[in-house]
Amino acid sequence: MLLSKESSKLDGEFRRLRSHAGVRSVRPMSLALRLCREIQGTAPRNAENSVIPPDYRAKLCLPSGGNSGSLPFEEPEQGWRRFFRIPNGRTRQMKFLTTTAAAFVLALGSGAAMAACDSGEIVVKFSHVTNTDKHPKGIAASLLEKRVNNEMNGKMCMEVFPNSTLYNDDKVLEAMLQGDVQLAAPSLSKFENFTRQFRLFDLPFMFKNIEAVNAFQASSAGQAMKDSMRRRGLQGLDFWHNGMKQMSANVPLIAPSDAAGLKFRIQASDVLQAQFEAIGANPQKMAFSEVYGALQQGVVDGQENTWSNIYGRKFFEVQDGITETNHGILDYLVVTSTDWLDSLDSDVRSQFLTILREVTETRNSEAFAVNRQARQAILDAGGAIRELTPEQRSDWVDAMRPVWDRFADDVPAELINAAQEINMSM
Repeated sequence: MLLSKESSKLDGEFRRLRSHAGVRSVRPMSLALRLCREIQGTAPRNAENSVIPPDYRAKLCLPSGGNSGSLPFEEPEQGWRRFFRIPNGRTRQMKFLTTTAAAFVLALGSGAAMAACDSGEIVVKFSHVTNTDKHPKGIAASLLEKRVNNEMNGKMCMEVFPNSTLYNDDKVLEAMLQGDVQLAAPSLSKFENFTRQFRLFDLPFMFKNIEAVNAFQASSAGQAMKDSMRRRGLQGLDFWHNGMKQMSANVPLIAPSDAAGLKFRIQASDVLQAQFEAIGANPQKMAFSEVYGALQQGVVDGQENTWSNIYGRKFFEVQDGITETNHGILDYLVVTSTDWLDSLDSDVRSQFLTILREVTETRNSEAFAVNRQARQAILDAGGAIRELTPEQRSDWVDAMRPVWDRFADDVPAELINAAQEINMSM
């Protein structure tokens, strides 16, 4: 069979993959996603038009039995052994190949956006860990991709990889420094290996409300924080909101003493651990995916989160109620490498950053609306929400205020002062 130029290139990549299985320099995820991009657009309905040779389609990409997401062999390991000609017993190579097979399945079923990038376009890979249509970050990333690909067609092409299909937040920054991904939006706690200034946003009651957060992030102090990792090779671009955090438990939380002795799930953050210790609670670091079951089974007694997360993951169903504390902010930072950003022509960089800024403004305002809707949905579903009086809220502020002093060496005083000045102006 005569192969097209594209097919020949893919054929060569498969040959290299077959020859170098297990070698770090081979990037199976990248190859898998390229192939599945082709398959998603052409197979099975128009498979005859695919640039991928039929034998590759049959052996690698078309799901067995026509069921989306299934592996192409009843015995996947043996099928991949036959194709790559790997003898039985080559454990390291098979681990590599079965990982590659999993990458194909993930790419086919994950909803990853596969833009058809043209030759000469700057390819931008955006890796994140959420879904694309329900989570504020995923929705924002999809909107950014759509606008970049429409408005910068011929100059830049963006591909979004959601649901950790490319990297998770623990790996993505290192991959970015190696040039394997150009954009990410991790939660702020993920930057602790580069700077501890972002601990500011975990300090309890640092900001009066979401408007104060917006004003601070748009200020010179906020820009200084985005620039704080440049010497380490990273440039913060924009902050994306999830929302202000509330507190819930299996008992009513009105006074700080109500939390004494209770176990609260927290993200992996020393500041959040100190926050709950300040009110006599027992913080438990736990993955977000485990929280509902842990609350339901009594492994932990309470948690803190945004309205959208509390409603979306149904935490309110297994809690006595939610106390509206607005004590912290759950945010993400859109970040890139300084090398990549500096490599762009000035006009391309300017247009890209303008689109990003406009998407940020749109989605941050909509994130606020989403949280208000989630709050109302909790009430409509019969959940209890407790509002604190100014005096009651002041008791919580006073109980947690010593946490600020504990992390004074990590968060510059000028940042705290700037945040408090903005609070006073609100």
